[in-house]
Amino acid sequence: MHGTIGRPLDDTLDARTAERLSTRLRLARHMRGMTLKVLADAAGCSESLLSKIENGKAYPSLPMLNRLVQALGIGMGWMFEDRDGREPVIARSGHRPAAAVAVEAGHVITVEKVIPDSGEHALQCSILHVDPGASSPGEHRHAGEEAGYLLDGQLELLIDGRPHRLSAGDAFAFRSDQPHSFRNIGQTRASIFWVNTPPLL
Repeated sequence: MHGTIGRPLDDTLDARTAERLSTRLRLARHMRGMTLKVLADAAGCSESLLSKIENGKAYPSLPMLNRLVQALGIGMGWMFEDRDGREPVIARSGHRPAAAVAVEAGHVITVEKVIPDSGEHALQCSILHVDPGASSPGEHRHAGEEAGYLLDGQLELLIDGRPHRLSAGDAFAFRSDQPHSFRNIGQTRASIFWVNTPPLL
């Protein structure tokens, strides 16, 4: 491997920038569901060096950092941007960005974003509004965890082949690597507060 030996952070980076770099590398890797070894192999460095970089004990050369961001599919600018996701997100009713997704037979699922899409958050929070008879487009399976709370209506949640009937006020949580899907089994629209971590990018 053609890894680059890290030097002490205070040689070139101030403490805040160094912390931001290590934190965002670790967050981006987790968001992609990549292990240290997978990312290290993709970037051409050792797993131990990558671990030191993520823990703020070393920093990558510019060529290595470029390979890391390419392997992660993120922009170099975000690594140094002076925004860290600590500002609160206030999503007012009626002003949240929403997208309608048409599914079979003209049924619609509308997705309201509670947290804006960005690389700054470890959570993806949405409110799903599911028309009667509408269902998710097939089963999904990916790295991470999910949880939710049924605000209104009725829903059937299928997790690893097992159906679970939910009514308003019911909550759920499961590992996302299990095949999962859902459908509205009621006569009225179902609304679900749904959380994913890491975000589905």
